[in-house]
Amino acid sequence: MGDDHMTNHTIGVTGATGALGGRVAARIARLGLAQRLVVRDINRAPEYPGSSAVMAAYEDTVGFERACRGVDTLFLVSATESEDRMDVHLSAVDGAVRAGVARIVYLSFLGAGPAATFTFARTHFYTEAHIRSTGVPYTFLRPSLYLDLLPAWVGGDGVVRGPAGDGRVAWVSRDDVADVATAVLTDPVTALGSENTTYDVTGPEALSLGATVDKLGTLTGRSVRYVPETWEEALESRRPSGAPEWAVEGWASSYAAIAAGELDEVAPTVPKLTGHPAQSIEGFLRRHPSALSHVAV
Repeated sequence: MGDDHMTNHTIGVTGATGALGGRVAARIARLGLAQRLVVRDINRAPEYPGSSAVMAAYEDTVGFERACRGVDTLFLVSATESEDRMDVHLSAVDGAVRAGVARIVYLSFLGAGPAATFTFARTHFYTEAHIRSTGVPYTFLRPSLYLDLLPAWVGGDGVVRGPAGDGRVAWVSRDDVADVATAVLTDPVTALGSENTTYDVTGPEALSLGATVDKLGTLTGRSVRYVPETWEEALESRRPSGAPEWAVEGWASSYAAIAAGELDEVAPTVPKLTGHPAQSIEGFLRRHPSALSHVAV
């Protein structure tokens, strides 16, 4: 796999209108490489030199196959959480394989497994298993919880509530995940070395929620604290949102996965593949100084 191959082949990017896929598409565009953006709404597709856009839904196997024809490497961003997410993923994978895609780079989740505490991580595991079963070369990116979403864990009262116990998590920024994905998709040496490989993608340090909120409070001057919940308390506190039970359990189980130690990992992937250190909470808040503006001082 030489430079000419990487220059002439087409990269397919799903989720290009979203937070992660959009970052990856922008980075590929800056490199001047050909890419096809597979989107649900063609009117929202970004426009870049050397890129084209095609509309297809994951659950439409035939349409997704058509959208992926001529794509060499596909970046498959996981679908929005739903009760039928597994079927949606399998449909997209089958469409890509039928189209002749030569490699799938799938955005999974840290600790994906059939018995993962975080219920959504189980879907990722079965998606990975299906991709493996096709025989198509793959790269799985398993990011930790997103640092970008951490502010949303803090209520307007400055409290983070959940059954995370004293477990730890290495929050990772979307920018770092996008940089890793771009390297895997576009750099010839990295692409070759990542075939049939799984990468855990994390931030630079693992912190308990107590330590996390202490940092947030110190760095922003806001009053932030962590209040542990039991599993049942977590479910009851989230049910008034009106969300379906599978979603409520998914939210609560992300905290429970922290308590179980399943996210207590610091991986060297970001510096190894991107050449820069992984973004810390301090670095994130320097870039986003108003991240906790919804919290009272």
